[in-house]
Amino acid sequence: MNKIGVELDKIKDSEKRNRIARFIIAALSSIPWIGGFFGATASLLAEREQSESNELYELWLQEHTRKIDDLGKSIAKILTRFKSFGDRVNERLESEEYLQLVTKGFRIYDKADSETKREFIRRLLANSVATNLSSDDVIQLFLDWIEKYNDLHLYVIKYVYSSPGITRGAIWDRIYDFRPKENSSEADLYKLLFRDLSTGGVIRQHREVDYNGNYIKKTARRKSTSSNLKSAFDDYDSYELTELGSNFVHYCMEDIVPQIGES
Repeated sequence: MNKIGVELDKIKDSEKRNRIARFIIAALSSIPWIGGFFGATASLLAEREQSESNELYELWLQEHTRKIDDLGKSIAKILTRFKSFGDRVNERLESEEYLQLVTKGFRIYDKADSETKREFIRRLLANSVATNLSSDDVIQLFLDWIEKYNDLHLYVIKYVYSSPGITRGAIWDRIYDFRPKENSSEADLYKLLFRDLSTGGVIRQHREVDYNGNYIKKTARRKSTSSNLKSAFDDYDSYELTELGSNFVHYCMEDIVPQIGES
């Protein structure tokens, strides 16, 4: 955090420094334990001087020192991305709508249970400065998705993105080297992942479209003679991202270059 303060002091342009400072304040103010951390640090220093330091207190501070170090590194990464965008993003950085995204994003970042989610948030907050592929309402939804879905959901999104038309069976085979029984808890969980992402508007079964973008009705599939229900690891139906899902990937999994013509 001291490093961020030093870098902030190096910015001679007062307007630019104020923009970056507002971003940092929006990020830090969303995390409830930040104020308590600095207060606890001061208290611990006083206790050490009096040789009355509490071991549990010190352990709490050590853990939160690590968390605030990670937080500082994440903020620094986003600020580095801002530099690559140049002055064209100044107006966006000053907008209240964007600062609301920052506040919500870092609130979710603090509760995230994986580095994958934290990386998604870093990219989303950086990329949403540089491009307007989606409205702020949609970006709010993307933040909700990051909070709601776990890493297995995100793996499925990743593989559908990298291989459009991939089947459930093929995705499973890329993650695991075995296929469990259809009545197993693993199969139930896997079906639930696809149900979550389908009803959530992230992925869908592949659909043909005509020249005008209208969906074409599927031709009736030949009736199966098998007495078994559709497998959790089906190798027939293919999946693709919805438009929302595609934009989610662009914001959270890619480094976006500012669009030509943006000011």
